[in-house]
Amino acid sequence: MHRTRRLMLLLAVVAIGVAFEKGLWQLPREWSPFQLLHIDDPVTPVTRWKLQRLRNDREACHAVLERASSPSIQYTVLDDYTPVEGCPLEKVVRLQGTGVSFNRSFVATCPLVVAWGLFEHHSLQPAARDLLGEEVSHVEHYGSFACRNIYHRANARRSAHATASALDVAGFTLHSGRRISLLGDWQGSGAESDFLRRLNDEACRFFGTALGPDYNAAHANHFHLAMRGGGICR
Repeated sequence: MHRTRRLMLLLAVVAIGVAFEKGLWQLPREWSPFQLLHIDDPVTPVTRWKLQRLRNDREACHAVLERASSPSIQYTVLDDYTPVEGCPLEKVVRLQGTGVSFNRSFVATCPLVVAWGLFEHHSLQPAARDLLGEEVSHVEHYGSFACRNIYHRANARRSAHATASALDVAGFTLHSGRRISLLGDWQGSGAESDFLRRLNDEACRFFGTALGPDYNAAHANHFHLAMRGGGICR
């Protein structure tokens, strides 16, 4: 039996190889590790790997932003600079808007903006449609860059905010004007709470770390969405 399975697997591999060689079949773009990430492609196990690869490829990351259609991304590329001594910023852009507006523009690493675009397209808006019956039009945040250590502790390591690779999100406004906040709507059993908890669960598909009100008191009023980490949602 094992021998038969191995033979079938070998034949399948050979068949795939022949198909590629003869041009009879091409790997779908979202499954190909050799093709550029597209925000509106279906999410596959390769998506996260493609996103991580952008950390060291400035031009490829900008190309992802430029090609984004759903959501379209309005941004300005910034030169590397040091706004505060001890916290240099590299590969950053200023994000003005996506498919949603923000309470203010913010500086973020290019991969963080791509991760937000993926999250917005594949998690935020589908959750809003499914659970609230309409899409999000506006996002309120507390900022991305802050030159500090974790929890402002003197002997702690630098926060992801020190490199503008994290965003703190406080609330959402729907097209109807209805507002949903982490502080006011996390607790309870209504659609608003279900919406926020679904976002918390799904955020680690694209962010290295996603922390919410259940993590600790410091996050009672916001989601901390950061690139650093291995897909932790708490």
